[in-house]
Amino acid sequence: MKKGKLVVIAVVGLMLVFPATEGFLAEWHEVVQNVGTYGSINWSEGIITSVGIGSPPEKYYGKPQARPMALRAAQLDAYRNLLEVIKGVRINSVTVVEDSMVASDVIRSQVDGMVKGAHAIKKEYLSDGTVEVTVAMSLRGGFAQLILPQDIKQVPEIKTIAPAPPAHPGEETVGGAAVPAPPQPTIPTPAPAIYTGLVVDARGLGARPAMSPKILDERGQEVYGSAYVSREFAVQQGMAGYAKDLTASQTNPRVTNQPLTVKGLKTEGPGGADLVISNADADTIRGASENLSFLRKCRVMIVVD
Repeated sequence: MKKGKLVVIAVVGLMLVFPATEGFLAEWHEVVQNVGTYGSINWSEGIITSVGIGSPPEKYYGKPQARPMALRAAQLDAYRNLLEVIKGVRINSVTVVEDSMVASDVIRSQVDGMVKGAHAIKKEYLSDGTVEVTVAMSLRGGFAQLILPQDIKQVPEIKTIAPAPPAHPGEETVGGAAVPAPPQPTIPTPAPAIYTGLVVDARGLGARPAMSPKILDERGQEVYGSAYVSREFAVQQGMAGYAKDLTASQTNPRVTNQPLTVKGLKTEGPGGADLVISNADADTIRGASENLSFLRKCRVMIVVD
């Protein structure tokens, strides 16, 4: 009997340590930046959330007005906390949203309006009369349109550049008649590899997520960044997806079925959001004009710790 209990305890323990549910695994792979005890930024899903707690004035405890007043107080607290979380969202390796809000009254007022329009995704009524409300707002869509740098513009569809046809050999004249020159041996050149997306393994580098990251080669030349993406895709889905698991990133629908995987060498910039890859990997990306198409569509995944 005692042995049976030990087996049950061991099985339960393994289930707790290694849960097999798909939902848990997906959540475990997500990149979530916690902000204090009241909010978080889910960079994998592109969602900002915050929690607010409210309670009614003491004289209203036990009265019909108590719950609506507590709910209202919790919502206001959640909005205040959401604004603080948003201010810390990193735009690129140098700036955060708060910098843009300080620099522009228009941006500040529009961000305030978006915060007030955030949706309540959870309401919890506690036994002591207090209410806990969780609100959420997307990093994408209207927020991205407002916050992303203006140098990210609409980029037209990338045209594939066909290789130039081989030159015809010259002709020689013998006795007034044209005689074709003997054929020259041709050395076949391998076609450049064509990929459907890019996965950058930045684990172990201390890389930080951002709305507008850059990928550079060892010479400091930009391989991916604002000049390569079309604004419509950056607004709709973000310039890069973030995950913690390499295999999950390589099979993510964002990069479709044949992504190129490269290893990040180091981070660049004070915010640690920009990544440096090898010159050889950079040349591979630049090797085919078709690869510019997946860059334009923001088909990039970055794996972080």
